[in-house]
Amino acid sequence: MKNLKSIALAFVVALSTLAVTAQTKKVDVSKSTINWVGKKVTGQHSGTVAIKSGALVFKKNVLAGGTFTVDMTTLTSTDLTGEYLGKLNGHLKSEDFFSTEKFPTSTLVFKTIAAKGNDVYTVTADLTIKGKTNPVTFDITVKGDTATTAFKVDRTKYDIKYGSGSFFEGLGDKTIYDDFELTVSLKF
Repeated sequence: MKNLKSIALAFVVALSTLAVTAQTKKVDVSKSTINWVGKKVTGQHSGTVAIKSGALVFKKNVLAGGTFTVDMTTLTSTDLTGEYLGKLNGHLKSEDFFSTEKFPTSTLVFKTIAAKGNDVYTVTADLTIKGKTNPVTFDITVKGDTATTAFKVDRTKYDIKYGSGSFFEGLGDKTIYDDFELTVSLKF
């Protein structure tokens, strides 16, 4: 019985030590940004989407985890104005693209992290859009109270096939490329 108590005490101390060495830094959503670019044969559109919540986890000042929720209802174009802005935003939020009424949030959860040196890490994460989860891999740089990354997402993996030359023939100059680009700056 005494050995069992000793083992239990050692386990509690070990868990306490792990909890103390891990530090969770909440993302300041008002100062953090996600910019997107979607391209088509005849040009491109760019815009923003807001982070709803997020946090990065550090162990001994080394990136060890991260979880983020994006508010898809804030998806907006920044390269258009007036009537065209309203039309594009409405279409992006429709079932042809992100179905924001049915899926108001998307999530990103870090799964593996490998340090590359010079404050750069390679992250593989689970990205969930429209209820579909797929892995994405990207490099992220962490300096001071800022983390930055840029990566591409294949929208067709999330059942966003509208205008995709991979699924529809004869689109010509109406073809929209499958990948969209994200540029992210996180302040914490």
